[in-house]
Amino acid sequence: MKTRITELFGIEHPIMQGGMHYVGFAEMAAAVSNAGGLGIITTSATKTPKGLADEIAKCKDMTEKPFGVNLTFLPSVTQPDYPSFIDVIAKSGIKIVETAGRNPAQVMPQLKDAGIKVIHKCTSVRHSLKAQEIGCDAVSVDGFECGGHPGEDDVPNMILLPRAADELDIPFVASGGQADGRSLVASLAMGADGINMGTRFVATKDAPVHENVKQAILSASELDTSLIMRPFRNTERVLNNAAVDIIVQKERELGSKISFNDILKQVAGVYPKIMVDGDMDSGAWSCGMVVGLIKDIPTCQELIDRIMSEADAIIHQRLSGMSA
Repeated sequence: MKTRITELFGIEHPIMQGGMHYVGFAEMAAAVSNAGGLGIITTSATKTPKGLADEIAKCKDMTEKPFGVNLTFLPSVTQPDYPSFIDVIAKSGIKIVETAGRNPAQVMPQLKDAGIKVIHKCTSVRHSLKAQEIGCDAVSVDGFECGGHPGEDDVPNMILLPRAADELDIPFVASGGQADGRSLVASLAMGADGINMGTRFVATKDAPVHENVKQAILSASELDTSLIMRPFRNTERVLNNAAVDIIVQKERELGSKISFNDILKQVAGVYPKIMVDGDMDSGAWSCGMVVGLIKDIPTCQELIDRIMSEADAIIHQRLSGMSA
């Protein structure tokens, strides 16, 4: 399947693995890229510029296919050394960067000077148009369903994707609710050039996370996520657990008087405890509503092959049959 995204990034299938904290290591990125998609190393998971350099080198040993690096600009207790991370990315020969969070305009000159293609994660058409304006090569359009940060507009992909297609000139991938061949075909039909999957890739054999995380995804339904941190305009969709129950209760009881310190224990520094140690109630972790569609733990190769096979059957059998 050829789309503007496969052509832009030099990949076989229009399937991208989004940046994921404490998931997007070399093992994850290489497995997705080797399966024909676009794997992504997540900078925040590598902690330091040297850690990122080591992870990129490790990934290069594991795949000869294209992979990228995620740079997320979000409020944090300890601000990352973004200039040094970008310097490492450029010197490592990485040619694809996924940016997320705030507007990446300040880093675009450095990225473009290094010949890097930039895809920016956006949760609205207006932000997508701004990304296009500042020189991004593509955007990831994230609907309300997505895990992590869905923005503040609450527009689902059935509306957001066609709106993006109406307005954008650059290619875009659909993110949020993506799990199988149906997701891919539906996203293409609404104007996207591919899909971006996060939660679905966590539930694979290749994901370097504790087995408890994968089992939590399999056990969950589409009703088992919550939106937290909305009072701080930093809304995050997470999987329900004991820590999330505490956050939701505090947000409800404290209302406009809530401060970040009130939920610090449940959101700061919790990912190692969850993803590495498998302590599923130690904090809030990003997870999409797509858990309702995830029923198994395949390898990335098996998953991507299945998605492409399903998509082919839908396009050439079910839909073409309706046309006839």
